[in-house]
Amino acid sequence: MRIRIVGAGAMGRGIAQWAASAGHTVELCDVRTEAVTAAVDFVRSMLERAAGKGRMSAEDMAAALERLIPLDDPWARGPEVELVIEAVREDLDTKAEVFGKLERALPESAVFATNTSSLSVTRIAASLRDPGRMAGLHFFNPVPLMKIVEVVPGAATRPEIPPALTALVESCGHRAVTVADTPGFLVNHAGRGLVTEALALLEESVADPAGIDRIARDALGLRMGPFELMDLTGLDVTAAVIDSIWVGFRHEDRLRPSYLTPNRVTAGLHGRKTGRGWFAYGDGAPAPVAEPPVTGDADRAVFVAGGEYAEDSAGLRTMLADAGATVESGPAPTGAALVLVPTWGTTVAAAVASLGLPAARTFGIDPLPPAGRRRVLAVTPAADPGAARDARAVLARAADGGEPYAVSVVRDTAGSVAQRLLASVVSVATSIAERALATPADIDLAVTTGLGYPTGPLAWGDRIGAARMLELQRSLHATTGDPRHRPTRWLSERAQLGLPLTDPGTSPADCA
Repeated sequence: MRIRIVGAGAMGRGIAQWAASAGHTVELCDVRTEAVTAAVDFVRSMLERAAGKGRMSAEDMAAALERLIPLDDPWARGPEVELVIEAVREDLDTKAEVFGKLERALPESAVFATNTSSLSVTRIAASLRDPGRMAGLHFFNPVPLMKIVEVVPGAATRPEIPPALTALVESCGHRAVTVADTPGFLVNHAGRGLVTEALALLEESVADPAGIDRIARDALGLRMGPFELMDLTGLDVTAAVIDSIWVGFRHEDRLRPSYLTPNRVTAGLHGRKTGRGWFAYGDGAPAPVAEPPVTGDADRAVFVAGGEYAEDSAGLRTMLADAGATVESGPAPTGAALVLVPTWGTTVAAAVASLGLPAARTFGIDPLPPAGRRRVLAVTPAADPGAARDARAVLARAADGGEPYAVSVVRDTAGSVAQRLLASVVSVATSIAERALATPADIDLAVTTGLGYPTGPLAWGDRIGAARMLELQRSLHATTGDPRHRPTRWLSERAQLGLPLTDPGTSPADCA
């Protein structure tokens, strides 16, 4: 296939490298000739590096470079061009102007694709004489490494174009997901669940950014915590995406932005690229603050109370006993014992009030099995600091003399940190599925490939169980009164019907 790529910036040159390496003839052009020269040099250096590391042969490298054709004029006649991929700046008028000129220069049979990440494909296509020839083809940076592409049909896109683009993407070694033309498409939309809830936790002073990141990594198994991720992406970019998706979905509560971000963006605290965001970077930046050492009495007796699920309480007793802790039995704790309550979408304070527990020495523990060696202890404003230090020491104990657990101490909140992050990730994904913006399989594929989550959000919910996820979200909603925790219909129905969250289910069309 002969492909013309218009725009020789970071995305355009990445797409050019990807397509030429896959065997396609690529015309690379830009209104700035120097940008094309720099892009060709960059692609050459990347391919030479790949050949040097044995990832491709010298012959394949030379053939790919031969297929990469720099053009001086983006609007040159191209009777053999079959596909155009536009990768110019994110501005509707600019993109419309580019495609208007291309429409006059190229044959009617050429398919037009925009790499927009935030603009409506339908609105871009509306400027064409034939809007049916356009679809979105959204790559992620760096293109050769991020092996996921969103195929986005506009409202007028001809039905044969999305499958053809999907086949092209997958023949070149990437995975393709078909996504509705909605704000944020799929990956950016699905990614809002993590960062918006992390910001909400920070608003409520549940933990600081470093503490939330540690729990996200060690308890949920994410590669990066949400605040690290915002600093890497750039808070200015993250905030703009959050706001645009929230406005685009008509102020949907579960996508609500935080009041914390506007002032930070205005102050230039954008993250790595400015040297300071949620954390400091570069020469002279202070070292990250280490977690405080465990100093309490690990031999203090503990009593396990309450818990929404009996298996959580039983599992906590077994875990503590296996680690050699003194676990009291009986209907009530003794006068010196620490009291641990496994909470599921509820608060420690509520357990203290409903069960008549001693407020000064009662603490919450998250029953979610951690992905790493970290446990989370929740403290209320009535907690005795000495008792909290002892509880932290008890939870740090490991069975069979193994490596001690790290123990995060957080403010008591409904569901604790990991549960709220997970509930939000699953909630946003089920909302996408409920609106039929993408199939369940494509949602999970896009999130694992595009965001690097350890598992897709719907499969993650299935691992916990739809019924239990529903109970978590109902409890969060009831405890906080915040409508962003309202369960989706997708989750409620599947919990009631015994279906997995990953199951698309039966539609009326299936029965026609």
